[in-house]
Amino acid sequence: MTHSDDAGGPTRRDFLYITTGATAAVGTAAFAWPFIDQMRPDASTLAISSIEVNVASVEPGMSLTVKWRGKPVFIRNRTEDEIAKAQAVALDELKDPVARNANVDGVAEATDLARSAGEGKENWLVMIGVCTHLGCIPLGQAGDFGGWFCPCHGSHYDTAGRIRKGPAPENLPVPVFSFVSDTVIKIG
Repeated sequence: MTHSDDAGGPTRRDFLYITTGATAAVGTAAFAWPFIDQMRPDASTLAISSIEVNVASVEPGMSLTVKWRGKPVFIRNRTEDEIAKAQAVALDELKDPVARNANVDGVAEATDLARSAGEGKENWLVMIGVCTHLGCIPLGQAGDFGGWFCPCHGSHYDTAGRIRKGPAPENLPVPVFSFVSDTVIKIG
């Protein structure tokens, strides 16, 4: 039998136990919060997590390179000829058959559409401009396939940023991006 059973209901002691427990829980949370809060990224880190790029002046056949998270990002407005060449490539000819696009399914095939900005914006290509072999910066509109060429070790990428020849093991990765408007791309 408990003390409250003798008295026929909650007693002052029961009230003190509940109050002490609640005060301890609030005190522990207040003590722990500064330690938990300091683990969040600071404002300067959050500021570089995404960028917006105005591509209004990038005509078909032109490229733009921007810096995002310390890496170059290639933004290319492809011509109809470049799109046709990329679409004509058979998937079994590719060295890396995976799209490597953070905007689509992780195992999506490396079709031209899966590597581009998507339906209705197939002309836009946004890729992290770091060779997947040893981290060099490839040259644009160069190489055997008219895409990108890494002169350091001889990796050739096509007009969709897919590795076609050389030591690089994977396609150039496509970061998370979206069109905020018809002329502004948000990366990150």
